[in-house]
Parts: sequence; structure tokens; C-alpha cells
Amino acid sequence: MDCKQQRTQTKPRGKLLLSAMSLSALLALSACSGDNTAAEEPAAVNETETVVVEAPEAETEVVIDEPVAEPEPEEAVVVEAEETAVEPEPVAAEPVVLSADTGAKIYEANCKLCHESGLLSAPIHGDKAAWAPRLTKDKETLYMHSAKGFNKMPAQATDKVSEAEVHAAVDYMLAAVS
Repeated sequence: MDCKQQRTQTKPRGKLLLSAMSLSALLALSACSGDNTAAEEPAAVNETETVVVEAPEAETEVVIDEPVAEPEPEEAVVVEAEETAVEPEPVAAEPVVLSADTGAKIYEANCKLCHESGLLSAPIHGDKAAWAPRLTKDKETLYMHSAKGFNKMPAQATDKVSEAEVHAAVDYMLAAVS
């Protein structure tokens, strides 16, 4: 066999070997880059444990003139204790203190784009007629819809804007139509 025939026979094998190695490396890298957020957590324990407590022995006094009564056999007292996982009580968050103009600042930075032009059917800032249907809802509902999103409005509480700041902006907009 000459050199030319030998090279043409090894090329397909080389490509196949290279493809197999590339695929192996890709699979190994994708397995390593997975999120390990599904770490195993111990399940809550809810077992019933039986504890045997023996009754204390009664002291008996022996009198010679009287017949001695045999003490009755003492029975063990069975107490069942139930173990459960105790969740810590949530610590009440301290109230967030915001400056008086926080609502106006958040409105100017985040809300003005839609509420000034009516984009995405947003009620215009200061337009009592546009805000009338929303004013029939309680303030907590408006807070929730603005913070978490509702219909076309995306959630406004993000890693850059706290829920307290969003609530201040809602209060600012409601004050303009009250």
C-alpha cells in the first residue's frame, strides 16, 4: 500500500476520533456546569418514640402483728413522645424608612415612561378618569399589582427597586388623583 492510500484510509478514522473526543469533552463540561441548587435537604422528622418510665417503688412498712399483704405488681407507665421538626419563627422585618420624596424619585426613574404616555394601557399620571377603576380597589391590591406585575404591567419590585419603594411610587401617583 502506498502513502496516498494509507492517508485516505486514516482521514475518516481521524475525523471520527476527533468528533468522539469533542462530544465527550462537551458532555463532560455540560455536566460540570449544572446548577447544584437541588441539594438534598433532610426531610422533617415526624416519628413516634415510645418512652418507658417506671413508677417509683412504694415503701412498705412491715408490722409483725398484722399479716403482710403482698404488694401488687407495679406496671410500667408508657409515655409517647412525638418528635417534630421545629421551624424557627420568622423574624419581623424592621419597617423601611423612606425619605418624603422617594415616591417622586421612583416615579421619575421607573414609572414615568409608561404613566406619562399611557404606554401598555397604563393610566396617565394625574388623570382622574383613567385612575377611577383602579381607585375602587384597595391600596394593598394596587401595591401587589405594581410590585409583582399585573396584566400588561411588568413587576416593578426588582433587585434594584424594593417593594417599599414601589409602594411609595404608588402612593405618589394616587396622591395626584385624590
